[in-house]
Amino acid sequence: MSIQLADARRIIAAAEKKAEEIGQPMNIAIADAGGNLIAHVRMDNAWLGSIDISIKKAWTSRAFDIATKDLATHSQSGNQFFGIHASNDGKVMIFAGGIPLKKDGKVVGAIGVSGGAGEQDHAVAEAGANAF
Repeated sequence: MSIQLADARRIIAAAEKKAEEIGQPMNIAIADAGGNLIAHVRMDNAWLGSIDISIKKAWTSRAFDIATKDLATHSQSGNQFFGIHASNDGKVMIFAGGIPLKKDGKVVGAIGVSGGAGEQDHAVAEAGANAF
């Protein structure tokens, strides 16, 4: 099972609504069970540099089935995943904004959000994930 385009659109709509509520334009990416991009939205005035980051956050969340916020905690010096950000040709993002999407307890995709502070990115990603 994987995320479908209709699911991705619904998730993005909820994430966009949250981004508008907090007044922060975002890049929002949805990946399927294989970590492949299904849909991406760059809200008006969202940072260009965050396009790639949002996509990589979604991929990271799916690749490791963990929120990037939590991966960040485990990847600090002295912790078990220290240096993980250098793996996968630098594709791994270790800051907040990526969340795995689960159905019946199984990860079927992920959302990645970038464009604000880490707490903002995570809040917008969480709003999208909750819509799934």
